[in-house]
Amino acid sequence: MILIQFTGLSGSGKTTLAQNVRGLLIENGYKAEIVDGDVYRETICKDLGFSKDDRCENVRRLFNVGQNFIKTDTIVLMSVINPYENLRNELRIHEFVRTVFLDCSINNLIKRDPKGLYKKALLPDHDRNKINNFTGISDVFEIPSSADLILKTDFETVPFSTNKLYNFIIDNIAGLA
Repeated sequence: MILIQFTGLSGSGKTTLAQNVRGLLIENGYKAEIVDGDVYRETICKDLGFSKDDRCENVRRLFNVGQNFIKTDTIVLMSVINPYENLRNELRIHEFVRTVFLDCSINNLIKRDPKGLYKKALLPDHDRNKINNFTGISDVFEIPSSADLILKTDFETVPFSTNKLYNFIIDNIAGLA
């Protein structure tokens, strides 16, 4: 099977696309699971903060969960910001891993801001509600140099990106068989 490691800033559409594609996959007879960074931050990753080391450990733990699903012939949609190129490449050494970059401009993300996180990240330093170490604002996000698929979520509609991702997954499953 295949593990899709999403990468993209907060609000770029990772969870939405993972949910939509999982639904399509299941409708068409595939087993598929979402390993969502936000969900696992409340369980197996709740002891981690947002330092570089903690972010990397978070992704590695999610990947381990994903590997367990792979062993049961399940397609894995790993939905996490995953901001570091070296870490993404570390996972790519496995032949079943594909990287999908959800590319959306910071200006559009600030406008969308579905969770209100950018608003808090952009507060003055003295504000007690400010989010520090926020990826893309006050912490690094490295643009992938060799993503297997780029979804331009600034411009593509959700259904278009969903179908593009679904077809990419199906084509890659056939290539791994």
